[in-house]
Amino acid sequence: MTDTSPQAATPQDEKARRVVQLEKLTTAFGDPFDITRFDKTHAAAAVKEQFAPLANGEKSESRVSVAGRVMAIRNDGMFIVILDDTDRLQIFHDIKQCSEEQSALLKLVDLGDIVGVTGLVRRTPRGEITVDAERMVILSKALEPPPEKFHGLKDVESRFRHREQDLVATPRTRETLRARYRMVAAIRQFLYDRGFLEVETPMLHTLAGGAIAKPFVTHHNALDMPLYMRIAPELHLKRLVIGGLSEKVFEINRCFRNEGLSPRHNPEFTSLELYQAYVDFTAMLDITEAIVHHVAMTLHGSGKVMFDGREIDFTPPWPRKGMVDLIHEHTGVDFYKITDPAEARAAAKSIGVDTMPGLGWGQVVEAVFGDRVEDKLIQPTHVVDLPKEISPLAKAWPDRPHVAQRFETYVNGWEIANAFSELNNPREQRARFMEQAEQKRGPDDPPHPIDEDFISALSFGMPPMGGLGMGIDRLGMLMTDSKSIREVIAFPTMRPDHE
Repeated sequence: MTDTSPQAATPQDEKARRVVQLEKLTTAFGDPFDITRFDKTHAAAAVKEQFAPLANGEKSESRVSVAGRVMAIRNDGMFIVILDDTDRLQIFHDIKQCSEEQSALLKLVDLGDIVGVTGLVRRTPRGEITVDAERMVILSKALEPPPEKFHGLKDVESRFRHREQDLVATPRTRETLRARYRMVAAIRQFLYDRGFLEVETPMLHTLAGGAIAKPFVTHHNALDMPLYMRIAPELHLKRLVIGGLSEKVFEINRCFRNEGLSPRHNPEFTSLELYQAYVDFTAMLDITEAIVHHVAMTLHGSGKVMFDGREIDFTPPWPRKGMVDLIHEHTGVDFYKITDPAEARAAAKSIGVDTMPGLGWGQVVEAVFGDRVEDKLIQPTHVVDLPKEISPLAKAWPDRPHVAQRFETYVNGWEIANAFSELNNPREQRARFMEQAEQKRGPDDPPHPIDEDFISALSFGMPPMGGLGMGIDRLGMLMTDSKSIREVIAFPTMRPDHE
């Protein structure tokens, strides 16, 4: 059906027209922005469910009060479609029977307005559940015209920059974000049920620790000192376990990294980190599989999920393959037979992977894996036995001191989880931090700081422990068939709109 609401030649003209509409509305009916409440009895979906037994053309004697945003106006307001947070619902005005006052009000209704309606419910002869309006009130006037008559925002940048409009116009956006938040709730409940304590740790750090990443730097005026937005919560979470707050802790945390943007990276992101005393990384393998499978079952009712036209099977157990073994499998180069860093760099170059001068053996292995193997790991795969050199917080194997008791989990070529047996020897941790500070990461990167407070906490005594970090945003992408991380973040980082 055709939308017959007034449309102006330009957005500026339309805004001006809406201001005039507001002035007329205020004069005739009072300022809608002075209204503080509307006693809504039913959501749109509840009306459709409750009155589903009505036959075509049948009218009930039940009165409901509903409210929502005007999405369509047809035949001078005879039919109005509203949207609330559950569904759309049709409203009917009998134009011939409307009072003079109600007819005047209908002329002031625009697309995007928030209205409240009270009336009897019926099913039209064509089968549409409809509320026959006895009373309607405009609760909020939309002074900004809607995007393309609510047919959806076409410009991708506008979708993310004006998310409130995208949510109204695009059902998939609502479904995707709701699924993400249900996923987070499911993870939280999963961990509660297994005795984990949810905790909170600082977002402002005196040192940027717990991971290797460029931080956002700010300044505290009263203390006259720099502070760093959290790049990882790891060290503070371990300190809570050290102090005996709980043997099982977790945080669904917001982290910040001052690095590039991509379809899989946003400067502000969400991760799950959990720690459990008296277990090693093998327990983290199991809990990773259990969490992800639980999420799949919660959102899809199955361990199998479609992503980009392919079926991803999250049913445990998942394959566990060594990083060096995977490189050997895909390139023919066995880095276990190469111990000298210069020879490792030469081996990488021989297969077309350029590395920076001065990189160590473990850093070369990491670079080759990222270039030649990562994108081939489509089904869930645990990559185990990462080099100790790139794992400064993980225990090494006693019989293989250059390999860490660590794994990363990959799905669709993306890393979604990282875990290890946590290093709890304070003297070795200090030596690792010193080694990390000397590693070459980039020509402009400063040495990585050493967190003396964390070393002191380790010296107080930390039990053997397994730790896990999981990317919530990437997991949300996989579970909602979203190709960009910006789809699963309500308000992704964007350049300012100067238009």
